[in-house]
Amino acid sequence: MNTVKAATVDAVTMNKNVELVPRALLIPFVLITCCFALWGFANDITNPMVAAFQKIFLTGAAEATWVQVAFYAGYGAMALPAALFIRRFSYKAGILVGLGLYATGGLLFVPASMVGEFYPFLLAYFVLTCGLSFLETTANPYVLSMGPVESATRRLNLAQAFNPIGSLIGMYTASQFILAKLDARGKSARELLSAQEFDAVKRADLEIVSHPYVMIGLVIAVMFVLIALMKMPNHKAPNTMDVTLKAIFYRLRNSKKYVEGVIAQVFYVGAQIMCWTFIIHYGTEVFTAQGMAEKDAQVLSQQYNIVAMIIFCVSRFVCTFLLKFIPPGMLLLTLAAGGMALSLGTILIGGVTGLYCLVAISACMSLMFPTIYGIALKGMTGDDAKFAAAGLIMAIVGGTFLPMLQASVIDGWSLEMLSPVQASFVLPFLCFVLIAIYGYRTVKIHDT
Repeated sequence: MNTVKAATVDAVTMNKNVELVPRALLIPFVLITCCFALWGFANDITNPMVAAFQKIFLTGAAEATWVQVAFYAGYGAMALPAALFIRRFSYKAGILVGLGLYATGGLLFVPASMVGEFYPFLLAYFVLTCGLSFLETTANPYVLSMGPVESATRRLNLAQAFNPIGSLIGMYTASQFILAKLDARGKSARELLSAQEFDAVKRADLEIVSHPYVMIGLVIAVMFVLIALMKMPNHKAPNTMDVTLKAIFYRLRNSKKYVEGVIAQVFYVGAQIMCWTFIIHYGTEVFTAQGMAEKDAQVLSQQYNIVAMIIFCVSRFVCTFLLKFIPPGMLLLTLAAGGMALSLGTILIGGVTGLYCLVAISACMSLMFPTIYGIALKGMTGDDAKFAAAGLIMAIVGGTFLPMLQASVIDGWSLEMLSPVQASFVLPFLCFVLIAIYGYRTVKIHDT
């Protein structure tokens, strides 16, 4: 035990003195870090769209959550092809393909809005997130390779710290340029409109929804040109092991630290999407109970979502600093325990205080994704790292079935002891339990 403690202290001391990003790689690192912010924008402008599409197309919570299913399915569908692509070509090529698909998905909102049906939007989201899957599968290991192995987890956490900045911009855009501009009538009022009146309102709302996606598509096109013209590093570690796909998958399957990391990532992403998607439902329930109109309650709830993202962003920088002194596994365990406690407050307390607990969960989630990622990939190089990264990005499919399950709880809950929205947050609580187990096993068994 003393030997383990001494090794941990030595590792922390060494991390404090290792260069984070070599000067020669600073500009490429900055450009790739910008991509982290860009996919953060896409993620968090989309979460509030579940509530928006529910009103625009007069659907239930479960049907509207197909937005999240289509969005996160792209991650699962494209992560492995992305790994095969960057294995054959390069990290830079993978980034460019990701940006190209991202821009295409954003621009597809134009024809989707013209058609005026729900499913073309799902296709646009799917194409967009195929691009995000390429970007994340490529950018995460690319950042890990841009400097010393000893500072790789800190370097990834620094890059990931800019992801919530993009998320904040996405949330603000959703709040001020979408939710606040939609027709003020709620579902019940829209159901009373004539077919012609309803169609006019729907088309106006869909045009409002589409504008930000089209604009971000144009921004991504500019980023594509910048990276295409920039000389980027092309790290190819020497392969000292069997590099056949069969051998790579065999090594990954037999790494308990990696396999458990993928499982933990599935439930982390699910918890994150559930907390950020249904904070609007939670807040709307709280504020309409106080007599507020539905649209005003949704806009105010999105403000709470923005506060949650600010907390998430600040906490990520703070926790990145703490990683200089606290081993990743111990920090992950501590954050997961905090998430469990705050989830219980969200479930059992309710009202505005329960909403405060839900907002505060973001402080605990802040460092989970990159920390799980860094723990699971520690020590991997070459093609093993590329395919391991793909597995961790495929884990983002937790954002498809878990929010859908939470929406089903909301639609089907009938017990009076808790409101349906409060009861649904049992699912994020269970996710944090599983993440805490991975943190504990990291500390006690995987020894990172």
